Amino acid sequence: MEPIDQILDAPADAERHLKFAGFWIRTCALLIDLVILMFVISIVSVLVLGDAGEGVLFVIVFWAIIILYFSILESSGKQATFGKQAVRIKVGKSQGEKLSFANALGRSFGKFVSQLFFCIGFMMVGWDSNKQGIHDKLANTYVYYA
Repeated sequence: MEPIDQILDAPADAERHLKFAGFWIRTCALLIDLVILMFVISIVSVLVLGDAGEGVLFVIVFWAIIILYFSILESSGKQATFGKQAVRIKVGKSQGEKLSFANALGRSFGKFVSQLFFCIGFMMVGWDSNKQGIHDKLANTYVYYA
């Protein structure tokens, strides 16, 4: 595992043949994904949890669905969630290679780190030369136009 200084100071010239996706296009993809997830979580909570759809069990199911949604779809052959597919962006390694499920899962958990301190880890996408958030740097991933 690399020290955090090396991860945060990754070279700005990483694989310039990929056109990295910026903050706003990624935000649009996320909004589409959130609408989809809202419906999925609502249906699952009613069907699976029934009247017990409150409390700790709901929180566990809620986060499990979100983490699995992003991890499974971003490690699939399409390399993208439905929101990312809609705006024609995808997630990959430095040369566009497909993520393993473990790598996509690590990226999903890295989003919790990106949420710390007023979501600064997500906002970094707007000014980072490789358009990476903290979760991308931790997982060594890039989001780029398909």
